[in-house]
Amino acid sequence: MKWLKRFRLIVHTVWYFGLVNLLDGQLRHPLLRKLLSCLPESKETLEYSNAVRLRLALENLGPIFVKLGQVLSTRPDVVGPEYAFELAKLQDRVPAFDGGIAIAQIEKAFGKPIEQIYYAFEREPIASASIAQVHQAYLFNEEGSQGKKVAVKVLRPDIKPVIEQDLALMHWGAVWLEKLFRDGKRLKPREVVQEFDKYLHDELDLMHEAANASQLGRQFENSPMLIVPKVYFDFCSRTVMTMEWMDGTPISDVDTLMAKGIDLKKLARFGVEIFFTQVFKNGFFHADMHPGNIFVADDGRYIALDFGIVGTLDEYDKRYLAVNFLAFFNRDYHRVATAHIESGWVPADTRAEELEAAVRTVCEPIFNRPLSQISFGLILMRLFETSRRFNVEIQPQLVLLQKTLLNIEGLGRQLDPNLDLWATAKPFLVNWMNEQMGWKALKRNLEKEMPDWANILPSLPRRVNEVLMGLDSAQKNMQSQAVVNARKRQQCYQVCIVILLIILLIKLT
Repeated sequence: MKWLKRFRLIVHTVWYFGLVNLLDGQLRHPLLRKLLSCLPESKETLEYSNAVRLRLALENLGPIFVKLGQVLSTRPDVVGPEYAFELAKLQDRVPAFDGGIAIAQIEKAFGKPIEQIYYAFEREPIASASIAQVHQAYLFNEEGSQGKKVAVKVLRPDIKPVIEQDLALMHWGAVWLEKLFRDGKRLKPREVVQEFDKYLHDELDLMHEAANASQLGRQFENSPMLIVPKVYFDFCSRTVMTMEWMDGTPISDVDTLMAKGIDLKKLARFGVEIFFTQVFKNGFFHADMHPGNIFVADDGRYIALDFGIVGTLDEYDKRYLAVNFLAFFNRDYHRVATAHIESGWVPADTRAEELEAAVRTVCEPIFNRPLSQISFGLILMRLFETSRRFNVEIQPQLVLLQKTLLNIEGLGRQLDPNLDLWATAKPFLVNWMNEQMGWKALKRNLEKEMPDWANILPSLPRRVNEVLMGLDSAQKNMQSQAVVNARKRQQCYQVCIVILLIILLIKLT
């Protein structure tokens, strides 16, 4: 019954906010379009644009749909630039739950009274969102008196059943969107919802967030650019997370930053460098870097908060992205086109010259201009128009990266409107690519494989002998002399490669 009640609310919300109009011209079947045109229209929200009505509808449906809207705001390829801009205004406006309930959650998690867990605990939360809220507290020191000040994040009670119910409806809706809409398959709504499902479940396990914070902190230990609060794992569980308290100025409070003498241009540059370090050096990045999660310490370093959503990239993804970034920076649009074809992002029969010309038309005007004069919304709109023209496959695994890059661009615009994003990032990428190629990279990879070589080398004479014996055996059993010769050449090549690698290894070490 709860499922049915929720479904009725969704249907009523779609009607009340006139979202049926959003479907106009998008449905595959003419009969469905005709049926929709016969439905009565709500007069309540006609004065608003379609994008505003969609935002209001998601706010009406509650925190889970608000989060979905936040994710969609990073996908102008799915919803269009106008909708992406409007959905970016969505914020978690969820009332805090009672501090007594939070204390009960903590006591249940650790099996003892709150007085034995924390030296002091503030019942009133300092922040509240759809998944959890944060309280201020103090740990015990070794003498049993007041110790370190900490932030305690407590999961909302009974939030999981609500999330599961809404996610089930979203999965069902995504299936039908894919069937009924013209661009349904290309835009991969099921994959988008699946990614959203994963992110939400990750946020429901605060041990997952604690581990993310710990890893990011280890990667940026003693960094001159970024501070990551320490996690106290003895006071963490699936429903409670305790970390170091951070004092700082919200990144959005530019006036206070200037009053404290913070170098805003340097701060903007730090943001770009932190992003590219996370993505290309670590392959592990904070994927929720909106202004609410970023503070600035008095020494001019960033403070990162809220680690529920992180992104990861494998070596193939990093190399592919670096090739594309550098190609853009060098205005090598032909390389951008061929990289997309090689990766399978566009059909194999796509003419590289046509894709190159389309990308050049969109990107050429943005270079050598300050950030304040670049309309990324317009650029994205034109790029996604191009993507539809060339049937570009949307890559769900890069959604978080796109979201993070847009957040960094927004922070840069706020701190230093004259920041040249491209000029700041290009030296970093060039150095990274140089590290991935050449003799240094080969030496590093060989050193990484050294333990395996230690096992292989003692048995190498026996293996070479087995290869040669196999050649003799194959030669006797094969009827075709041509096949025998081909296999012999192949095996000899393998032996030569092994010997060359051994010689190279000896020289490098």
